[in-house]
Amino acid sequence: MKLFVFTDTHGNKKLISALIKKIQISNPDIVVCAGDLTNFSKNLDKLLNMFKKTNLPLLIIPGNHETNSGLEKACKKTKFAVNIHKRIYSINNYLFFGFGLGGFAEKNLELERLIPEIKKVVVKKILIAVTHQPPYRTRLDLINSVHSGSRSIRKLVKEAKPKLNICGHLHENENKIDKINSTLIINPGHKGKIIKI
Repeated sequence: MKLFVFTDTHGNKKLISALIKKIQISNPDIVVCAGDLTNFSKNLDKLLNMFKKTNLPLLIIPGNHETNSGLEKACKKTKFAVNIHKRIYSINNYLFFGFGLGGFAEKNLELERLIPEIKKVVVKKILIAVTHQPPYRTRLDLINSVHSGSRSIRKLVKEAKPKLNICGHLHENENKIDKINSTLIINPGHKGKIIKI
């Protein structure tokens, strides 16, 4: 499967237009946004609808600049965008699990309670975790020599063993890649990336 992944565009229409051109040229199977499409939910409907031109499904989670309820309403108005926050989206042999919002919380008990359920569903499928925060103690959460990621997301990665964890939030770490065991962790940044999985 060929994914186009991005994060943290913060409502920049020029940037989103450039992303859409890249998507059209690269011809992926699906588009994934790891949060902060907007700047505090401003123009959410309009920004989301810009992706209609791609004729592809857009899987998205709220970042710390959107509310889950606002994103859910905006996605329901489209036929192509799906809010996967706290949900699993299945396509062929792939399962996408999303967990957004966050900010700088080290732990999230709600996410930790979902891990056993995710592990049950994953059998013989390829799991892709889409989170806004990066997992704790990786190259993707290191800011000024301090780890500021989520311990709960690290627990998700270690226990559910996704093949890929797409994350964002920390702009300083755009385009960085790391691994936890066999899980590839990537912050694709606001310019986006193609990932073949």
